[in-house]
Amino acid sequence: MAIAQDPDDELLGRVAQGDPAAVRALMARKLPRINGLAVRMLGDLAEAEDVSQEVFVRAWRQAPKWTPGAARFDTWLHRVALNLCYDRLRKRREIPTETPPEQADEGPAPDRGLEAADVGLRVAAAMARLPDRQREAVVLCHYQELGNIEAAGLMGVSVEALESLLSRGRRALRLALADMR
Repeated sequence: MAIAQDPDDELLGRVAQGDPAAVRALMARKLPRINGLAVRMLGDLAEAEDVSQEVFVRAWRQAPKWTPGAARFDTWLHRVALNLCYDRLRKRREIPTETPPEQADEGPAPDRGLEAADVGLRVAAAMARLPDRQREAVVLCHYQELGNIEAAGLMGVSVEALESLLSRGRRALRLALADMR
């Protein structure tokens, strides 16, 4: 079943022909959301940038072979990003370390106040403690602003299963952050 006209089809065609302006336009249009997804899934800016770079390398390689109407490019791009994030998360579990690595504070700038930094760190920590599938559902629906149908499709689950994952994830976040109300 063919889907509605993808707004990225024309741009992908130009990318496939090697148009540098189209490559810049694609990056400007898609990079912030893909990088945001990777940061939220991995909790590490450097790793997220590596994932984003690999996503776009794969997009450039795929552009000449892309079949318009077969799938939405944005959906495919998110799926590639999620798969690369899960690959990195699996590798993390496989490598035990004696002490956790130093991480830069990715919270708000100091001039925003200590409380705002604490809130950001607490939310990020609570998100990191969610099971992978619940975190994925919350990130796709709340941070990436995808609809339930599209998010369920990306995750390969039914809409009902997605809603269950969202419900459990939200409940866990509410419990973890209950003292902040």
